[in-house]
Amino acid sequence: MELGSQNINSFHLAGIVPVAGQKLDFNFPWHDSLQPIAANYLAVERAVVECAYAGCETIWIVCHDNMQPLIRYRLGDYVQDPTKLTNTFCWNSSEHRKTIPIFYVPIHPKDQDKRDCLAWSILYGANSAYWINLKISKWTIPSKYYVAFPYGVYQPWVVKEHRKKISSKNRFFLSYNNKTIKNGEYLGFTFDGNDFKKFRNIVRKQGTGEKIPVKQAKIFKTLDNKNKIPIERLPIDQRWSARFFTLEEIFKSIETECATIADIKWYYNIDNWEKLCHYLGSEESKIVKRPSKHVLSYREYSKIGEDNGDCEQI
Repeated sequence: MELGSQNINSFHLAGIVPVAGQKLDFNFPWHDSLQPIAANYLAVERAVVECAYAGCETIWIVCHDNMQPLIRYRLGDYVQDPTKLTNTFCWNSSEHRKTIPIFYVPIHPKDQDKRDCLAWSILYGANSAYWINLKISKWTIPSKYYVAFPYGVYQPWVVKEHRKKISSKNRFFLSYNNKTIKNGEYLGFTFDGNDFKKFRNIVRKQGTGEKIPVKQAKIFKTLDNKNKIPIERLPIDQRWSARFFTLEEIFKSIETECATIADIKWYYNIDNWEKLCHYLGSEESKIVKRPSKHVLSYREYSKIGEDNGDCEQI
C-alpha cells in the first residue's frame, strides 16, 4: 500500500467506520451498531457524523451484506459536510455545500468467520479504499485514514477544531482519561499506509489457521513430505484465532511520538448492555441530539438522465 499525496491541497482523508466483527451481547434482531444513543439517532450514524466533522472526503462503512440494507436505509449515499453549512442564506447556497459519499464495503467471503474481528474491519476498509481509488487514479489514493467507532459515544464535533491536524502527516488520537485506541478504547484515530502494513502483519503472524503452523509442524514432523505443508489440524477452539483479536492487540504498537493527542471531556463505551444502560442513565445522554437534517438524512445520488434533486427522508 503506497502513501497518497501529502499536499494539503490534494489531501484525501478516508473515513473508516468498522461495523463487521464479533457479535456483542445485545442479541437484538438488528445489528449491534444500530443501537439508539438518542431519539432517532443510532450509534453508526454518530460515527459517520464524526467522520464528516473530521474532514473526511469519503466514508467507508465495512459491513456484511446482510447488514447493509438497513444501515443504508438510515444513511443513504452521502452526508453533508457540517462545516460547509454556515452559508445557508447566501445566494445559491447549494454550491457552497460539500457532499461526502458513503461506500458500503462487505467483508471478503474468505475472511468471514476466520479473521473478521472489528480490527480487521478497519484494515479491510482501508485496503478497499486504497485499491478502489487506485483504479480511478493514483492521485485519489487516500493520504490517511480516520477511524470512527459505533461503540464509543462522545460529541462528534469535538474533532472539528482539529481538522487541519487530522489531515496532516502526523498521527492523530482522541484521548479520554489518558486512554486511546492503544488501550482498546473506541476513540477516533488516524493511520497511514505504513501503519496498515504493520497491523496486517500482526494479524498474519499471530493469527492461526485451520492447520498447525509450519514451525510447529516441523518440530512434530507432521509435514506432508511431498508438498512440505502441514497436514494435522488444530483443535476447533484454536482455529482462526484472529477473529477474536481485540483492538488493543492490533493497535497497541502504533507510535504516538510526534502525534497530536486531543483530550475530550466525556466518553462512554457502549459495547455491552450494562454499559449502554450506564450511558443512557447519564447526564451526557440528555445533551446528545440527532444532527440537523441538512447534515444527516437519507439521500440518494440521482441516476444519469434523472432529476438532480435530492431524495430526502425527513
